[in-house]
Amino acid sequence: MRSAVPDWTPEAEQEFMGRVERLVAQEIGPRANEVGRSETFAWESFRALAREGVFATSFPVRYGGTEAPLRLRVRIIEAVARVCSAAASMVTGVDLSGRPIAFAAAPTLAATVMPKLASGELQSAFALTEPGAGSDVAGMSCTARPEGDAWVLNGVKRFISRATVADLFIVVARTEGTVGAKGLSAFLVDRDAAGLRVGPVQPKLGWIGIPIAEVFLDEVRVPADRMLGAEGEGFAIAQDTLVRARIGHAAMAVGRAQGAIDIAAQYAARRSTFGRRLGDHQGVQWMLAEMTTQVEAARCLVHRCAQRYDDADPQTPIYASMAKLHAADLGMRVTTDCLQLLGGNGYLQQMPLERFMRDAKLNQIGEGASEIHKTVIGRHVIRQAGSLAHPCLDLDGVDL
Repeated sequence: MRSAVPDWTPEAEQEFMGRVERLVAQEIGPRANEVGRSETFAWESFRALAREGVFATSFPVRYGGTEAPLRLRVRIIEAVARVCSAAASMVTGVDLSGRPIAFAAAPTLAATVMPKLASGELQSAFALTEPGAGSDVAGMSCTARPEGDAWVLNGVKRFISRATVADLFIVVARTEGTVGAKGLSAFLVDRDAAGLRVGPVQPKLGWIGIPIAEVFLDEVRVPADRMLGAEGEGFAIAQDTLVRARIGHAAMAVGRAQGAIDIAAQYAARRSTFGRRLGDHQGVQWMLAEMTTQVEAARCLVHRCAQRYDDADPQTPIYASMAKLHAADLGMRVTTDCLQLLGGNGYLQQMPLERFMRDAKLNQIGEGASEIHKTVIGRHVIRQAGSLAHPCLDLDGVDL
């Protein structure tokens, strides 16, 4: 499903990252606390990211994008996540809801909508999760039935990020009468399609600034040429999209953890306790040392996973699960420990770390909960063991 990636030289990547870091320092970061207090879409951050061409990095050149390799995309996500989860999730969300259109839509349809998505003129939302089907994509019940030159969709989608501002929805639904993954297809549905209704904003713990809502589909008629890919390819489209999304979640968790360490270290360098700077206490230094080392290890795992994706390594999905599991769980621990270093000040909304800690939790839940990924990874390890023979182990003579 991937097209050839244009040649991004190291110099071009570094120049672009410089622009992103200036944007983070001058615009995204200074308003992040304000964004984190209102469950309305953070339009100023969205427009700033669009203006700097950040969204365009997710899309092919032939459709108005600059298609950055994923190794650069994770650096962008990490840089933005150091200050604002809402803005970082805009970067990952555009990727999540745009890639299926880029690589599965008919060329005429893609050419119509993709340039506007790349520029930020339009937004799309990925309507996958249902009340009874989250990580179990194959268990979804939203239905699609053929009717003349169209398909008719019925069902409810839940936890849909940016549903309240999306112009388009990618809806994955099951052909009536089918079971399992093979019966799923994907459709591009206009927001103003008759029978489509977006529910009210659902208040949540974190990621404030990126509203979520339910999407209701009642006899929604979708032209046949709005199907993405062929009938029955919805599961494959969703899986490829979710691999990128999981790597994005991992990069976001790493960025937020690094931001939390930066805040804690700056605080420790100025705060005095018992006649000494907080940062002069060995226990604090050791905490910062361990967290920094662990985050750097997670960063290496995420970047290596992104490179595997760019190289079309067939093992990328399992490494995406590893990266997402490790980075998300680490990110939760690091933000919690960094808040602890700030004591009572860390508990105040005046300081960013209470927001960081609330935001960190969703990385452990979204795009497959940590427990799901543990199961996926564990099963993979057991399967691999069947084809391995450790040179130090001989089980033939052992009574098992």
